[in-house]
Amino acid sequence: MHMSDDALIAALMEIERHVGHGGWDQPARLFALVPTAELLAAEPSLAEQLARPEAQPDDALSSIEQEGFNGGSEVMDALAGIGWPASVFGCAVALERLFVPPHVEDDLPEDPAEAETFVAHHPERQDVRVVVGVTRTGAQYGVARLKTRPEELLAAQDLVPGLAEVLSRTLTA
Repeated sequence: MHMSDDALIAALMEIERHVGHGGWDQPARLFALVPTAELLAAEPSLAEQLARPEAQPDDALSSIEQEGFNGGSEVMDALAGIGWPASVFGCAVALERLFVPPHVEDDLPEDPAEAETFVAHHPERQDVRVVVGVTRTGAQYGVARLKTRPEELLAAQDLVPGLAEVLSRTLTA
């Protein structure tokens, strides 16, 4: 089944909106992405939850949150241990990170724990929520929202390439 990048982007925007309703300071959250048409064929009762099921694009993707996921502080390690069944077309993760502007990065301590403390207490630090998704066809995309600019949604194909790479490996495991 060919999915357009638009379907992936729409699914990621929906996940970001869903996660955003819970506010900030949330743990990492993991989602399976499945073709909406297949999901509705398997579970017709879910059509009631869609605003306008007949208006869904043929290649729409639905996200299914993985309730048992506990990424802890090492989300990359937690993701490395996951393998999806063939019925899962793609996956996405939503997580929050702190960062500082590039001009401050030179001041970061070498020690990871000290660097984390430094960033957390820096007056110019920014909170960002990113949602990165990948599909079995090789598509990847990410969306992000800064806590200080909640009205803006940033988006790019290679927003967090390292995270997209780890997610892609979960589909081939």
